[in-house]
Amino acid sequence: MAEYNAAVVLLVEDNPDILEANRQVFAHDGYTVLTAATLAEARTRLLRAQPDVIVLDIMLPDGDGLSFLPELRESCGAPVLFLTAKDRQEERLKGLRAGGNDYITKPYDIDELRIRVKNFLSLTRDAQNTAAIVVTGSLKLDTVAQQAFLKGGDMRLTPKEFALLHLFMRNIDVVLSTEYIYEKAWGQAMSGDDYPVKKAVSRLRFKLEESEFIISTHRGAGYCFYKE
Repeated sequence: MAEYNAAVVLLVEDNPDILEANRQVFAHDGYTVLTAATLAEARTRLLRAQPDVIVLDIMLPDGDGLSFLPELRESCGAPVLFLTAKDRQEERLKGLRAGGNDYITKPYDIDELRIRVKNFLSLTRDAQNTAAIVVTGSLKLDTVAQQAFLKGGDMRLTPKEFALLHLFMRNIDVVLSTEYIYEKAWGQAMSGDDYPVKKAVSRLRFKLEESEFIISTHRGAGYCFYKE
């Protein structure tokens, strides 16, 4: 059964061949890959997930990445790596001044792109691991106090429920295998049946009933946490 890397990469690219090639590369590296061919699709992806890094084209059918960046920053603080055919130095500087974290021109070396994304993901993960507060929609997690709040009210989660919810919030719209959930939330490999995970998911579902979040069961694959 496949396992899923907690790191999420969003690729925004209108060239279908480049988009698919990059998707395959990052999926092969173990990342969860989201794709968008337009800014409209990118907005939809960002409503449902918080990527750890974004690879953004500048010239897109419904706008340009430079103009989109301020809007993106209102809801997402992930590093942005521009991947574009605009190769003049002034364009590169414009991208960096606009708030981009890096800039690669086409044609490009795929291994260089992989290394740069990997470096950004390492920095992002370090920041996430040290972050005290995690907020998604009506949910807020205090990772220091190990408390979760729904619409401002304490959810009164057990330690395992908290670990499970934290894992789900880091992987919105991603199907996580039972084995992966147990390894990450329980801190060890699953050697017995999946009853502990089923029980914790059931309790968490009950406590999320008044929220916009759903935990769906994917038979034979695991569970998916998403926002309605």
